[in-house]
Amino acid sequence: MKAIALFSGGLDSTLAMKLIIDQGIEVIACNINTGFGSTKDRLTHMQNMCAQVGAEFRSVDIRDEYLREVLFTPKYGYGKHFNPCIDCHAKMFEVAKRLMEEWGASFLISGEVLGQRPMSQNSESLQKVLDLSNCEGLLLRPLSALALTPTIPETEGWVDREKLENIVGRNRDRQMELAEQFGLKDYEAPGGGCLLTDEHFSRKIRDFISHDTFTIEDIPTLKYGRQLRLPEGAKLIIGRNAEENEQLEAIQNPKYLHVTTELIGPHSLISANASDNDRTLAAKLILAYCKAGFEGEQTLDFAGEPLTCVSDLGRNDAQKYFI
Repeated sequence: MKAIALFSGGLDSTLAMKLIIDQGIEVIACNINTGFGSTKDRLTHMQNMCAQVGAEFRSVDIRDEYLREVLFTPKYGYGKHFNPCIDCHAKMFEVAKRLMEEWGASFLISGEVLGQRPMSQNSESLQKVLDLSNCEGLLLRPLSALALTPTIPETEGWVDREKLENIVGRNRDRQMELAEQFGLKDYEAPGGGCLLTDEHFSRKIRDFISHDTFTIEDIPTLKYGRQLRLPEGAKLIIGRNAEENEQLEAIQNPKYLHVTTELIGPHSLISANASDNDRTLAAKLILAYCKAGFEGEQTLDFAGEPLTCVSDLGRNDAQKYFI
């Protein structure tokens, strides 16, 4: 017997897998990549959590499908920010269901807890997810199973329902008890790892789609650097530190030009169609974030095209353009 677990890397989904694995069922931890997970590389962490409970880790990239079918046209709308949580969860379960035959699985599991999130994990929302994903009966939520209608794995006797949990609400005492009981180490504190639930990131998406069509290639451009919208419409991204500079340098997107300087300072991107005025302003703002100690005219490289200007702006001048 085999099950596919929707795996976020968090404690709840890890505990859900452990409860099923302890009943002798093989579990494949399926991490769905929508493109909007945390910017921190979590692959090692997710593999570590799977290793602790004996689950196989696999990742599935649905970024293109997610943009086309979920992010901009959610049936159930958005949460507080740009987060279509109900439609997002349903899409993940829909994808996992499609993989069941290929991966030899008989049912699905998730770490959702009834009532833990008042908007996306109440009874009505959990049912909407089942209806939208067409997973009724196939999706077992081990942490709240005893508070929910029995699923096919339970009624068929594949899983002993009495060995599942009855966790309801936001209190996490029982999860902490289970983590200690199972000897789990290095698990994450609860919290949203999805960028779409972040107010600032949501604002950056709204700004972007008001100026351009959003594609997969645009996702990394929103994850790093100071984001500025210049007076004549150009987008400017200025790296904050060495790590962000490296991330921005790696971006290959025809919508942007890479901007560099011989000074010690940030790596930057600017809209490829930026006007001359916006390019000049961008150059001055980039110089404002370079290491102090230079004076006079400086030349910046806009993807092979030199632009010379005097730095007469400070970092405070950049504030009015921040997204």
